[in-house]
Amino acid sequence: MEGKQTIMRRSALAAIAAIGSVSLMLSACSKADDNDNGDGKKSAGANAATKGVVNASTAKGGTVTYEYSDVPDSFDPGNTYYAYMYNLSRLYARPLMTFKPGPGEAGNELVPDLAAAPGEPSDGGKTWTYKLREGLKYEDGTPITSKDVKYAVERSNFARDVLSLGPSYFQQFLEGGDKYKGPYKDKSDKGIASIQTPDDTTIVFKLNRAFQEFDYLVATPQTAPVPKAKDTGVDYVKNIVSSGSYKFESYQEGKQVVLVRNENWDAKTDPLRKQYPDKIVVKLKVNAETIDQDVMAGKAIDLGGTGVQAATQAKVVNSADQKANTDNTYGGRLVYLAINTKLAPFDKVECRKAVQYAVDKVSVQTALGGPIRGDVASTVLPPDIPGYQKNDLYATPGNKGDVAKAKEQLKACGKTSISTNISARSDRPAEIDAATAIIDSLKKVGINATLKQFPSGKYFTDAAGVPQFNKKQNIGLHMMQWGADWPSGYGFLQQILHSDAIGESGNTNLSQLDNADVDSMLEKAIASEDESERNSLYAQIDKKAMEEAALVPLTYFKVLLYRPAGFTNLVSTAAFSGQYDYLNIGTAKK
Repeated sequence: MEGKQTIMRRSALAAIAAIGSVSLMLSACSKADDNDNGDGKKSAGANAATKGVVNASTAKGGTVTYEYSDVPDSFDPGNTYYAYMYNLSRLYARPLMTFKPGPGEAGNELVPDLAAAPGEPSDGGKTWTYKLREGLKYEDGTPITSKDVKYAVERSNFARDVLSLGPSYFQQFLEGGDKYKGPYKDKSDKGIASIQTPDDTTIVFKLNRAFQEFDYLVATPQTAPVPKAKDTGVDYVKNIVSSGSYKFESYQEGKQVVLVRNENWDAKTDPLRKQYPDKIVVKLKVNAETIDQDVMAGKAIDLGGTGVQAATQAKVVNSADQKANTDNTYGGRLVYLAINTKLAPFDKVECRKAVQYAVDKVSVQTALGGPIRGDVASTVLPPDIPGYQKNDLYATPGNKGDVAKAKEQLKACGKTSISTNISARSDRPAEIDAATAIIDSLKKVGINATLKQFPSGKYFTDAAGVPQFNKKQNIGLHMMQWGADWPSGYGFLQQILHSDAIGESGNTNLSQLDNADVDSMLEKAIASEDESERNSLYAQIDKKAMEEAALVPLTYFKVLLYRPAGFTNLVSTAAFSGQYDYLNIGTAKK
């Protein structure tokens, strides 16, 4: 899934050089339990939330405030693909399965949510059956049924002209998924035949091939129930009907969202949610510097969950007291440069290899915030995703690029120079700075790239995620960051490498890779009941994608979160890219 990249002021680049020399201090520092966290209480210590729950409390009341520098793709659980929105949406939208709050890798534990138990597979993994818990209700007191779950999947996967922002796994794997036209065009009211609801508490998924990790798939917010009578398509986001512990009190598009307790949520039907704060406020379009200030003052949590800006980072890593309030961990993510394999001259592998050798990855790492923000990458899979195997097909001296090898590949491609464009998100200064560093590297070998900037909210719907747009605009290169949809090689690789993931809009396979071997190995892996075989295949897929030079791995992303004082139940979870788990955060301030 896509994740919000680290925000950084361009003027802070001077501080980055200093960060590089002290960046290892955070992980190497001694236990800092004796440091004051700013509210008169002792800090739990650096990385405490990656090992356990910090400020554990069952106290209720108060307001928890989140702030975000832009606007999310959508609050609609069926129309979002950002990790932080998957995280936040669980407060008001309950999927069939979800992740249990827990520190680090413990957060990857999959548990039933709307479902009473994990799915029951049959027919070799081609059929999956779920039973809903008893007594489930929407915010208006009406019962939640299996038909509402079926409808939620139909609207989120089969109406791509209306809701195009989420993944399309169900459309790809359900029987007849290539023929069903979706609920807005389907006048029969029967829906897709391969999702069956024999009664109000049973839902059965009939797949066109075996899918051994299906429990992970139904943990996406796309299975959160939606009552058909209340659905208004793209405008549903303005009046979302809650199935979770909180409901919408107000929705001001692009400005603010306020959630309050859902009085019809029943703790007896929900062993995960605790409903601690009275109110949850999400403020949008907040200046990035202001967010850092508010986080460090204990006033807010950064919704994007990818950490402090560079200027703040420089202060934090040089202060023992402030380091004690940080959590630094891998986020199951890769920052990379996607190369458009369908756009000349990058339709030739030699031209793509020229880019591989040209990029100075150390300069990119520096632009992104130094080693604290990620290790230099050489594979598609990050080290914390099953299937990862260390490899470097395009090694260069000191990871700083190799001009001679790049020019050699360019010559083999029949070119002495290339003119192209590179896309990046305008509201993400770190991404802009990384793209600028790449442009400087490419220029040295004769590849002249011009930066094209687009806002995050439209990056996939209107720009980078629209193949025809890229063709018209000659955009051959795309800045991208990706995290696993679920903690497996398939959950990471499918939506960025499989040809089925290429879409006319909302496309996340920005390389537009259409490789029969990659597709075949992905299908073989997900059908195998042997986990070791699956992981072996994921490593082979990784290597094949690199042989095709479909993307340039830049850094294995690491998050640097500042732990705000006054908030309770803070735990950094691998399930959501190292973000704090938003499900049960409370406040000590009433």
